Amino acid sequence: MSAEKKILGKDEIEKIINETADRILNDNSDLDNFAIIGIHTRGVELSERIRNRMEIKSGKKIKHGTLDISFYRDDLATRGKLPVLKETLIEFNINKKTILLVDDVLFTGRTTKAALETLMTFGRPYIIRLFTLIDRGGRELPIQPDYCGFKVEAGEDDLVRVRLSDTDKVEDAVFLVNNK
Repeated sequence: MSAEKKILGKDEIEKIINETADRILNDNSDLDNFAIIGIHTRGVELSERIRNRMEIKSGKKIKHGTLDISFYRDDLATRGKLPVLKETLIEFNINKKTILLVDDVLFTGRTTKAALETLMTFGRPYIIRLFTLIDRGGRELPIQPDYCGFKVEAGEDDLVRVRLSDTDKVEDAVFLVNNK
C-alpha cells in the first residue's frame, strides 16, 4: 500500500524558482557566455521558468536548450523497454560557456552523469552547474547540485513525483510516495 504526501505546492515551487534565478544572476555576471539547458522532461519546463525570471530581472536574452539523455543512460539494457525519444536542441556553441543544467529530481546521480556525457558531445563548456528542484539523497555517484530547491529524506523504495502545469496539465506540486 502506498501513501502520498504533498511536500511542495505551487507557491513554494514558484518561490524556489524566483530565488534560484536571483542567486544564479548574482553568481553569473557575464550572461553573454551563460546558457540554461533543461533535461527532458520536467527539467525543460523548470529551465524555462528560471530563464524567464532571469531575462525579466536582467533585461537580457539568455541562450537555452533542451537535452535528451536516453542513449547515454547506463540502464538501457535493464529497463525492459525502449526509451521515448525527445528532442535535444542546442542551437549555440557551448564551448567556453557557463552552462546551467536543470533537472527536477536528483537521486542516484545517474541521470546527471548521462546529461553530462550527452552535453560533452556538443563541445567543452567552461563550467557546468546543476540545479535540481528536489534532492532526495541516495547518491550512487559523487554528484551534488550547485543549486537545490528542496531536500527531502526519501527511502530507497520511495518515489518523488514532480507535477508541473505545462507538462502534466495539473497544478504544480511535489509528492513523496511511500511504497511500503
